[in-house]
Order: sequence, then C-alpha cells, then structure tokens
Amino acid sequence: MPKYGIIVDLSERKLHLLDGANVVNTYPVAIGKMLTRTPTGHYTIMNKQPNPGGPFGAYWMGLSKPHYGIHGTNNPSSIGRAVSHGCIRMYNEDVVQLANTVPIHTPVTIRP
Repeated sequence: MPKYGIIVDLSERKLHLLDGANVVNTYPVAIGKMLTRTPTGHYTIMNKQPNPGGPFGAYWMGLSKPHYGIHGTNNPSSIGRAVSHGCIRMYNEDVVQLANTVPIHTPVTIRP
C-alpha cells in the first residue's frame, strides 16, 4: 500500500507528491503573499471537501493548521504567484487528482 506524502516548496512554488521516498508528481501552486505568507512546518490533511464553493475551486483539503489548506481556484491565472491569504492554490484539475490520490492524515511538509 502506498505511503503518500506532500512537500510544498515555497521558493519553487511547487507541490511534490511522494509515494514513499519517490516523487511521483509535481504541480505548480500559488502561495501566500508577503502579508499573509504560507506557514512553513509539518502538518497533515485533516479533511477533504469537493466543490466547497467560493474561491476554493473544485476541492478543499484542510490542514492541521486551522484555516489553512490546499485547494483549487476560480482564478487559474494566479497559479505560480504569491497571491493567496496563506493557502496553497492549485489548478482545479490538479487538486482533484491530488485529492483522489491522497487519504486524510497524509503528511504535508511546507518548506521555505
């Protein structure tokens, strides 16, 4: 059974999906802007919600840090930029693929 993990590299603005020690996919992301930076550290996915509404795109995955998550976007031109309020934004098709792959309690490491 796969043991998934997620690494978000803020300097690269990339999210890496790992199966064990192997990177199996890399996605471009948007990150927090200067005044609302994405927090670094070790978290876990606590909940998943398809079609959460509002600006969260096609999927929301809440992190163990309250009010932060990995989610889709209704503004795809924001991907690759530092524009969010601290969450990690992904293209809708990417976040759906990721959410369908990783279970709740998947570890998420966010590094500078």
